[in-house]
Amino acid sequence: MSTNKNLLPYLALGVVCILWGTTYLALRVGVTQFPPFLFSAMRFLMAGPILIVIMLILGKRIPGGKVLMDQSVGGLLMCTLGVSIVGWAELNVTSGVAAVICSMMPIWTIIINLFANKEERPTPLIIFGLLLGLSGILLIFSEHLVEFYKPEYTNSIIAIFLANLCWAIGTVWMKKRNTGSDPFMNAGLQMLFGGLFLIPLSLLFDDYASIKWTPEILFSLIYLMLIGSVAAYACYFYAIGKLPMTIVSLYAYINPVIAVILGWVILNEKLNARILIAIVITLLGIYLVNRGYQLKNLWKTQLSKS
Repeated sequence: MSTNKNLLPYLALGVVCILWGTTYLALRVGVTQFPPFLFSAMRFLMAGPILIVIMLILGKRIPGGKVLMDQSVGGLLMCTLGVSIVGWAELNVTSGVAAVICSMMPIWTIIINLFANKEERPTPLIIFGLLLGLSGILLIFSEHLVEFYKPEYTNSIIAIFLANLCWAIGTVWMKKRNTGSDPFMNAGLQMLFGGLFLIPLSLLFDDYASIKWTPEILFSLIYLMLIGSVAAYACYFYAIGKLPMTIVSLYAYINPVIAVILGWVILNEKLNARILIAIVITLLGIYLVNRGYQLKNLWKTQLSKS
């Protein structure tokens, strides 16, 4: 019975695992040929209302002020400061490297939960997994040492780490705040608010003289709007409303593999044996952190019963 109950959430998570792995490529194609913040703003300002209208047609209602405020915070953290900052950074960083850094999201989630609960302490397995994951990231960076002499590259790497942290904070925030509200309506509202918050960033930092419409731009925008946003975001927020956060965060294992392969095949991004080994080490570290966290909760449950 429990398996049947969780079938849809797990299917939704599977959709997220595959689709979000492809969005790093589409995002890089878009932001390298179009003002990056404007590109993301257009994506979310079209995708959000589409999902909201669909929900209204299906009989859902716009929630009250408190829920709207919660969704605006989620949109700011996840869409504006999360996804869109990664897009801006992909002006200087390959889609594969960006995806591997973003695979650290489960680690950020666990660290945030540890800080939120002062009684929590990381186990040796969690600490080992964290160090292993970081070593994998450093091994990837060793393939791009020359790039670090460029300030824009270093700043972009730092920006991706911070954006990933914002995404993790937003995920934890929405997990606690979204109980009882419709996940699909919430996803639409978050994208709408995220797009609105991007308008001042675009006005401040984008170069509108570089606007040039091409078939690649249109395809990337439509793909990210309908597939990467409407479909994938709805599935993601449905999954985090139905499944444990540590399970949902497992999508981060699959996204970078898809992103690295697509970047190599389509954009001719660098891929060699060392980078493949580094990806495996990083994902193994993330797995060990997740596993350590799950075992810790299991031990705690068993002790409370004894």
